[in-house]
Amino acid sequence: MAVPGSLRRQPANRGLVSHCTHHHIVVFLLTFFSYSLLHASRKTFSNVKVSISSQWTPSCLNSTAPNLRPYELWNSSHLFANAEEATLFLGTLDTIFLFSYAVGLFVSGIVGDRLNLRWVLSFGMCSSALVVFSFGTLTEWLHFYNKWFYCCLWVVNGLLQSTGWPCVVAVMGNWFGKAGRGFVFGLWSACASVGNILGAFLASCVLKYGYEYAFLVTASVQFAGGVIVFFGLLTSPKEVGLPELGADEDEAIVEEDANRPLMGNDDVDDDDQNYSIQASDSDNQPKAIGFFQACCLPGVVLYSLAYACLKLVNYSFFFWLPFYLSSHFGWKEAEADQLSIWYDVGGIIGGTIQGLISDVLQKRAPVLAVSLLFAVGSLFGYSRSPNSKPINAVIMAITGFFVGGPSNMISSAISADLGRQDLVKGSSEALATVTGIVDGTGSIGAAVGQYLVSLIQENLGWMWVFYFFILMTSSTILFISPLIVREIRLLLHEQRLRMLAE
Repeated sequence: MAVPGSLRRQPANRGLVSHCTHHHIVVFLLTFFSYSLLHASRKTFSNVKVSISSQWTPSCLNSTAPNLRPYELWNSSHLFANAEEATLFLGTLDTIFLFSYAVGLFVSGIVGDRLNLRWVLSFGMCSSALVVFSFGTLTEWLHFYNKWFYCCLWVVNGLLQSTGWPCVVAVMGNWFGKAGRGFVFGLWSACASVGNILGAFLASCVLKYGYEYAFLVTASVQFAGGVIVFFGLLTSPKEVGLPELGADEDEAIVEEDANRPLMGNDDVDDDDQNYSIQASDSDNQPKAIGFFQACCLPGVVLYSLAYACLKLVNYSFFFWLPFYLSSHFGWKEAEADQLSIWYDVGGIIGGTIQGLISDVLQKRAPVLAVSLLFAVGSLFGYSRSPNSKPINAVIMAITGFFVGGPSNMISSAISADLGRQDLVKGSSEALATVTGIVDGTGSIGAAVGQYLVSLIQENLGWMWVFYFFILMTSSTILFISPLIVREIRLLLHEQRLRMLAE
């Protein structure tokens, strides 16, 4: 008995290695570090909040500032009466950024599919660098302090930074097919964590000279990265004469499976391909699909809602973990900051290993389900971690493995799978739009989550915050449960066919 084409698989890394060129490596590195630089500027703002708060409050209330006279001259231009009000405003800026970033993701995905991805990404990086420079450096040099001006700048920064993720995922999706995509994207999605580390390092090096220089250094590096991207990034293989994904006739069997989405309908007969959201044009320049058409693609809405719940948990650890360690265990702020890195380490390892497993199985949803079930247990265990730094670091890394890993998979590899479904005929013109929808919905959940976490913690305590995280993780499983059931059935069906073929 002949084995169906969807079952004639080769090892996941074989297709990857056979197609890998130096262009693939350059694309991997450029997209990796371009998004790392965007994340570094966000981390810089988080790292200098104490210094900004001190600068925005009167020196007589700031124990670290010299007592300058006359009082009216040196304190007339400050924004807030005390550090508490300044800290509250800084938190408001975080919320403003997340909401504008979420809205921008929906728009940037559409723009990225209609314009050159290299132009959009480079413009976003350079323009965001100028805004960051104006926010933290120029206003301090000019001694211009205005709350509404800061809010407007941070809204614009959120919109500009939103160009990054849809563009880099789309470019990676153009260069790397499903063969090995889970492993490659799992490793590549560490760019956000590397950006956090880079931002903390750059800020710490120059913070002693003033917080404005932390913004200056980060903005300068990001601007330089945007220029390099503009002149060096190749958005698709066809720009250098390489075949696009699915165009190699000699490896039709491999590419048939490599470009088929992991959440696609394998039950449909291969000959029944007369319908398509995006028909092939004779000039081989297909138009980008619309926003609502992208939402109608199988799996997009379900994964978007699931990611809204999961990104809420993931970003809550990003924003609140150092504060939780300091307030709950009484550890020093510097020690809490260093210890929180283990969550990112767990997420990097988790995304890479889980992506590799999903490549072997050729299914993503079951791997996510197993990881998220363990995430529920790890969250419960971490909420009861003893006052011991080594034990806390181990449980934290485990939690990052099972929470951050699936989050990285959905935002990268799965978004690329969703954007290259059979319904769009392998066109790259849906990748950025779909990525923007998934990550934009996730960012809305993350923005709402930051307010809910502070509200729950203030009224009920940290234990109930972890119960809330468990609820959101369980909701993630619930949203993708139809896809989990479907892919498990396909796995069992394929296994039966293999047994009959032997």
